Amino acid sequence: MTSLHAPPHPAQPRRHTVSTTVRQIAKAAAFVALGLGPAAHAAGIRLEDARGTTLELQAPARRIVSLMPSLTETVCALDACDRLVGIDRHANWPASLKGLPQVGGIDDANVERIVALKPDLVLLRPRSRAAEPLERLGLKVLALDAKTHADMRRVMETLARATGRAGAGEAFWKKIDARLNAARARVPLDWQGRRVYFEVHGGMAAASESSFIGETLARLGLANAVPGTLGPFPKMSPEFVVRADPDVLMVSALGEISAMATRPGWSAMSAVRRGRICSFASARFDLMMRPGPRLDEAADAIVGCLESLGSPRP
Repeated sequence: MTSLHAPPHPAQPRRHTVSTTVRQIAKAAAFVALGLGPAAHAAGIRLEDARGTTLELQAPARRIVSLMPSLTETVCALDACDRLVGIDRHANWPASLKGLPQVGGIDDANVERIVALKPDLVLLRPRSRAAEPLERLGLKVLALDAKTHADMRRVMETLARATGRAGAGEAFWKKIDARLNAARARVPLDWQGRRVYFEVHGGMAAASESSFIGETLARLGLANAVPGTLGPFPKMSPEFVVRADPDVLMVSALGEISAMATRPGWSAMSAVRRGRICSFASARFDLMMRPGPRLDEAADAIVGCLESLGSPRP
């Protein structure tokens, strides 16, 4: 007679099989949760760009064309420089970019050449004329722009996700934030709160309080002679600067200093008379004008110049 309490012998392997299957399912679920399993791969990477457009990548971008120097630099800062297969003509950092195919500029990108590079992602600014024709040809386009520090932070993490390195952008921003704090600590006491006039576009405009450059100045404890209500980079008249009478002028090249004294009324400005002018070489000024991963270097350059000028007190 068969016992009612002892299961038949053939059932033993069945329990082992069920147990094994459960373990396999649990293991697969763990891989999916970590983003390593096939289900996670199938979900793709969803990104939202500055146009409000949602872009989905089936896998991290491996062949990238970048049409903005700041975006190019950010890709490289995230250790993905090897993913770049094409850049715009103005990209010049890091040095490893030298030799990469150039596909024109921000406003005159060569669509045919971009297509020939077979990118799986094209980076450009929101109003780029290249966006529509590239999308019509079936290419993935991600339009990004950074007008503020908060924008830079978002762009960094968006590009980190696009390259399959979620979290790397946020981690990089935290390093920049710490370096900005360190730069502020170096600002000479006599310069704290002093008013800066930061000239751009060859003297035709200036960086106001609402620009990302203005935010950097504020992080350093400096004031801005140009109010944010005028817009990020307003056109300025020489008379405005004379009336503002900033404590220090920041400009792009040494050649412009001698010309400043010839501007109407500028020879009487205290900053011009006392030589309180920060002049940055072209390469250094480039990085200061780019809302990208070298923001801390821009801050260091500003502080370095202030240190060299000595005290602003009469």
